[in-house]
Amino acid sequence: MRFRSAGVALAAMAALITLPLGHGRAVAAEAPLSQGKTATASSEENYGTTAADAVDGDTGTRWSSATTDDQWLQVDLGATASVTRVVLDWEAAYAKDYKVQISKDAVNWTDLKSVTGSDGGNDTLDVSGQGRYVRMLGVHRATQWGYSLWEFQVYGSTDTAQPACGTANAAQGRPATASSTENAGTPASAAFDGDTGTRWSSQASDPQWVQVDLGSVQDLCEVDLNWETAYGKNFQIQTSTDGQNWSTLKSVTGATGGTASYDVSGSGRYVRVYGTARGTGYGYSLWEVAVHTGTTGTPPVQGGGDLGPNVIVVDPSTPNLQQKFDDVFAQQESAQFGSGRYQFLLKPGTYNNINAQIGFYTSISGLGLNPDDTQINGDVTVDAGWFNGNATQNFWRSAENLAIKPSNGDDRWAVAQAAPFRRIHVEGGLNLAPNGYGWASGGYIADSKIDGTVGPYSQQQWYTRDSSVGGWTNGVWNMTFSGVQGAPATNFDSGPYTTLDNTPVSREKPFLYLDGSTYKVFVPSKRTNARGVSWPNTQGTSLPLDQFYVVKPGATAATINAALAQGLNLLFTPGVYHLDQTINVTRANTVVLGLGLATLVPDNGVDAMHVSDVDGVKLAGLLIDAGSVNSDTLLRIGDPGASADHSANPTTVQDVFFRIGGAGPGLATNSLVVNSDDTIIDHTWIWRADHGSGVGWTTNRADYGLRVNGDDVLATGLFVEHFNKYDVYWSGERGRTIFFQNEKAYDAPNAAAVTHDGITGYAAYKVDDSVTTHEAWGLGSYCNYTADPSIVQAHGFQVPTGSGIKLHDLLVISLGGNGQYAHVVNNTGPATSGTSTVPSKVTSFP
Repeated sequence: MRFRSAGVALAAMAALITLPLGHGRAVAAEAPLSQGKTATASSEENYGTTAADAVDGDTGTRWSSATTDDQWLQVDLGATASVTRVVLDWEAAYAKDYKVQISKDAVNWTDLKSVTGSDGGNDTLDVSGQGRYVRMLGVHRATQWGYSLWEFQVYGSTDTAQPACGTANAAQGRPATASSTENAGTPASAAFDGDTGTRWSSQASDPQWVQVDLGSVQDLCEVDLNWETAYGKNFQIQTSTDGQNWSTLKSVTGATGGTASYDVSGSGRYVRVYGTARGTGYGYSLWEVAVHTGTTGTPPVQGGGDLGPNVIVVDPSTPNLQQKFDDVFAQQESAQFGSGRYQFLLKPGTYNNINAQIGFYTSISGLGLNPDDTQINGDVTVDAGWFNGNATQNFWRSAENLAIKPSNGDDRWAVAQAAPFRRIHVEGGLNLAPNGYGWASGGYIADSKIDGTVGPYSQQQWYTRDSSVGGWTNGVWNMTFSGVQGAPATNFDSGPYTTLDNTPVSREKPFLYLDGSTYKVFVPSKRTNARGVSWPNTQGTSLPLDQFYVVKPGATAATINAALAQGLNLLFTPGVYHLDQTINVTRANTVVLGLGLATLVPDNGVDAMHVSDVDGVKLAGLLIDAGSVNSDTLLRIGDPGASADHSANPTTVQDVFFRIGGAGPGLATNSLVVNSDDTIIDHTWIWRADHGSGVGWTTNRADYGLRVNGDDVLATGLFVEHFNKYDVYWSGERGRTIFFQNEKAYDAPNAAAVTHDGITGYAAYKVDDSVTTHEAWGLGSYCNYTADPSIVQAHGFQVPTGSGIKLHDLLVISLGGNGQYAHVVNNTGPATSGTSTVPSKVTSFP
């Protein structure tokens, strides 16, 4: 046995002697309210310095930000608290000037303390305020680095007082539905009409249910049931935020009918009584159901407001405008997996001698109603100097709604995937290759007019939709056009071109614009058999910004869902948003629009977003980044089994990109699942990372890129790469794809790892055997099996052979001989061979 030294023992005794009289034991140190709670930040330097590291109680871990002044760290205390003290333990990169703020909703903030001239180290601040969220808002850094905190500790007491339960019936007169009705005289609505002489009754079977839509998410405290003679013996009172996923507030067994009140605790928009065992031989029958809510609670989410810290709004008179572009580009040029997100918004007018170089996670858009309202006499440039003239990794950036008169006659837009060029008027030519004509692998143009010639040069593939070009010079493998005036004629037998005169169905992407001094979002209408640009007289509707919850970094998923439940649309400002619950879009015609590649990261295995099977939802401008715990599905459009007809008003998914790995370990079984009929997928890149951080056959496991279960789904501009199983699996009827680009997973360890059903390799594009009608144009799949170049994949495409299955202009390529394809589609088409990187083609199948 080892004994402590006498000095240590005496010191311990002295510490005990100093306890106040009357204490029988030592009192534990006060625990921070913030420790272990959910923390978010405006940015994170890397995946090893996350926001959570500042509230984990470990002084050996830290949060650090990007290297700009306007950065913040916030913690969600989980409940309203009275805050008395905040302790900041700075690392060497500290804030010279900063504020500590508090909020009830993570939207509206109040200053608790302003600090100027801090010297770093440990800052202990006595404060007084009430709220659920506390943050450090950096004003000025003390060093050339960002802000860095070992620990951010918030002390005080949690407000445990419960709101009083209201006497009003929140369910009365609200829309109601049921699993069944006995007859037309006993509808679901009769249980919520306030009339004890009318009733709902069900069919005589178990289970049965009746539910009501309260109209918004509310705090629930009591449910009253008034049973008719046919009562429920065993039942559950349940709640839901979306009408699909239910949680149980109260389980009741052995009930005897009559009237009864049940205290409950929870929140939701929908309430239902779910019967599992009847008390009689008849069905279930309720005279009335009353729902009571708390008289105090979360205030409604406000629409409108400013656009947040990462939106840079300029006009032609803005001082040092070129420097603003240069500063952001210097930060973002090579930040392929960084956390910075930026949106430039240019007010209408003429901008002279500007060269806006666009780096990673940077978007530039005009604020006019038409592209020609915002005139740049200069350039909007993407080049590849950061990558030695190789443009194959110029991802995640965009340009929209501008007119560009290039300084030397041609604008350079040398991009790869996830870099849309939309609604642009180029008063000259467009060069899609990097300086020096190095490798390039793009890309997408829509609703744009290029007066001169488009030169793809080294671009391997490209898709252009509903546009006008003065000419098109060449291309490497797969140049596909639909609805493009001036497009070259199809020559896929001997060249790269596939051309359709029209796009069967399209809708242009929603965009932010200024109506005078008021921000609005323009939502274009659906077009059929479109050809050429939609402007200057684009058909559609304008929505004022106050109909949008302007989501800023740090907003919680709960607040986002509350805004949706209130009927607000969403405008995500640039930032990275960690989600601890699924965002549920349940209302028809909801617009969810992202600026500056706003990024959603689902944490702890939740799905990022679900869209109900409703008409006309518009999702646009988002990057969904898989979290480190496996999500089943990153984005789901429509509920499983959805079957409603949305042909008159389809849901659209535009410039919504997916990433599994690369920025750190990411896991998701499915990336995008489409259950709703008639959905339009207009430009997506669904990417299981082949490089970056957290990359490996199991490290960033992701089985499927796109799964289509809905009927009459159209994909225009479909880029899907590197999944462990099928990149695209199509089960819906009458599906159509115009342009598909794919690479198989580089890191398949051997042929056995991708062998299934006696077939070597999962097809890049698989149409289920049950499908009778499907058609696609301009499809390419490339293999680059660097882990095992001996793999010979059976085919790039696998489809049924019925008369309704038609594929046009498809190819497979072995990139430098790293693996091969035995056939193009099924057992048809020549094999690839050697290292020549020459396409094997099928012009028409069957």
